[in-house]
Amino acid sequence: MKQDLTFVGLDVHADTVAVAAVQGRDAVRSLGIVTNTPEAIRRILGKLGPKKHLRVCYEAGPTGYVIYWQLLAMGIQCEVVAPSLVPIKASDRIKTDRRDAERLARAHRSGDLSAVWVPDAAHEALRDLVRAREAAKQDQTRAKHRLLKYLLRYGQRAAKDTRPWTAVWWQWVRAVTLPEDNQNIVLLDLIMEVDKQALRIARFDAAIDGAIEKAPPKTRATVEALQSLRGVAKLTAVTLVTEIGSFGRFTHASQVMSYTGLVPSEHSSGKKNRRGAITKSGNSHLRRVLVEAAWHYRHRPRLAKRQRDLQADLPPNVAAMAWRAQDRLHRRYWLLTAKAKPKGKIVTAVARELIGFAWAIGCEIEASPIRAGRAAA
Repeated sequence: MKQDLTFVGLDVHADTVAVAAVQGRDAVRSLGIVTNTPEAIRRILGKLGPKKHLRVCYEAGPTGYVIYWQLLAMGIQCEVVAPSLVPIKASDRIKTDRRDAERLARAHRSGDLSAVWVPDAAHEALRDLVRAREAAKQDQTRAKHRLLKYLLRYGQRAAKDTRPWTAVWWQWVRAVTLPEDNQNIVLLDLIMEVDKQALRIARFDAAIDGAIEKAPPKTRATVEALQSLRGVAKLTAVTLVTEIGSFGRFTHASQVMSYTGLVPSEHSSGKKNRRGAITKSGNSHLRRVLVEAAWHYRHRPRLAKRQRDLQADLPPNVAAMAWRAQDRLHRRYWLLTAKAKPKGKIVTAVARELIGFAWAIGCEIEASPIRAGRAAA
């Protein structure tokens, strides 16, 4: 029964953990602050009674899921909750670790917390790999910008109609010589930095390909099926799978749209209905790849060779969903264009619907048996 349960809130930091607990209708009590070590956490939770009666929670944050896995191994139920959804009184202007732990314990007892999805170790490792590749790409972009601006500062311009980063452009830039030796040292370093980031990206791409080959059949099948959507190549499909995890954990397309932060904000009262910019409250990694993919729907619907090859191994209903997405999102793009909407708003609206189609395909693959041919692919 609920009155037998003890609800525990942990305010977790790198070195310390503040602990608070409440049982039944009793007042919440602080148990103090312990060091963030498995032994210290095990010891203080051991004082709260039988493990089967403990219900522990803490906020998702930079410390990851180490405590979550530790408590599950001990036989203690634990939830990692969304920090942005923890209820806080508007009048509460005092923030301490002790009060944060008490607030978590109190909200956990009343059922006011929203648990986040926790990936298993293999899934989290694959997600880390994809995010590291994204970070390397961002570093490469910054390195390229620094190189271009350095060349511009000293009036170095390639021949007309020579596009940056082509083989001809690289041949020119490696032959550039500036008046001062120190300037040439800086130029060489900037060139080497761009080369370094390119090698990092290549290593990550190879590692991601290898990880997908070793992934469970359902994961491989979902990555393959998502590539039937226009604008969704392998890396985008892997990003969708690693960031969403289980598509089935969302019961409706609107939920996954909200998770990506692509839904409009709203401030309505009485007879006034006012919608604003997108919330951006969800997963920024997903939002980025979806917006990039959405630009492809400005082109007329067609099946590229890659998509035609994929459809041979896809269930007919999945192929039909992908084609329906092309048709609908293309019409959506040009309908909004005809209304003179800004390009940013147009691709955001298309991206919002695109994740809905991706969710439907992901749910379909997760619910269907994996055929031998697809599993071995």
